[in-house]
Amino acid sequence: MLQLGEAARQLGLNPQTLYFYERIGLIPPPQRTSAGYRLFSPTDLERLAFIARAKTLGLSLAEIKEILALKQGRSLTCAAVYERLQQKVAALEAQIQQLQVLHGELVPLLADCERNLAHPDPAHQCVVLETSSPTFLHKTSQNSP
Repeated sequence: MLQLGEAARQLGLNPQTLYFYERIGLIPPPQRTSAGYRLFSPTDLERLAFIARAKTLGLSLAEIKEILALKQGRSLTCAAVYERLQQKVAALEAQIQQLQVLHGELVPLLADCERNLAHPDPAHQCVVLETSSPTFLHKTSQNSP
């Protein structure tokens, strides 16, 4: 049995994270000493290590909580894990696509900024983010029907 600080150190987590996980029900309330200190069992540490690993895979705390509930109910089948991971991959692919679109919008603005860096007036105001900038006007004219 480890006290909170030692458990957090062993897992590489902030002690406040353990309080938070307990508060939101991600982990059950740990045992306590007669003085009220939290004690974490090897089972608690395994659960916390699972949570930390799942977070590194990009799973949200809500997704992790759902998986833990399935695991506790002995319903964590390969099909259940597959479905959740498939949903996560699809969400990541959509996010990557959105980021690529954003990248495509930002690169021309960056090029506009680079051209304006050579302006003879150092106090010249940057207008590349305004709707009347050439890049914005060019982009919106391309998107018009």
